[in-house]
Amino acid sequence: MKNALGKLIREKREILLSFDTKYSLRQIAAGIGLEPSYLSRIERGKVPRPSETTLTMLAKTLGLDRDELLALAGKISKDVRQVIIRRPALMAGLVRRFAKVSGKGIQRAVLRARRTGKH
Repeated sequence: MKNALGKLIREKREILLSFDTKYSLRQIAAGIGLEPSYLSRIERGKVPRPSETTLTMLAKTLGLDRDELLALAGKISKDVRQVIIRRPALMAGLVRRFAKVSGKGIQRAVLRARRTGKH
């Protein structure tokens, strides 16, 4: 989908707006330090990929998953990138291995790793 990022942001904002006027485009933009016209262009897919900071603030404000917004913008978070950089072969292998595993299978593996691994 060409503008999945903007579409998701706009749809979520409009749903929230139907319950509370603080979710207007102007209010959201002001709350996170953006110009309303810039947020509008993000929603319409008329700007290059927004920064990680902007996407993180939008995710938090709208109750969206930060990593999903970043992925829709073709990005990954700085903390995830650092993990990959520290162990590139291992992390690449892990991602490739899980590429064909169901969501439930991945969740089970994560839960098992949390129970047995050290943090």
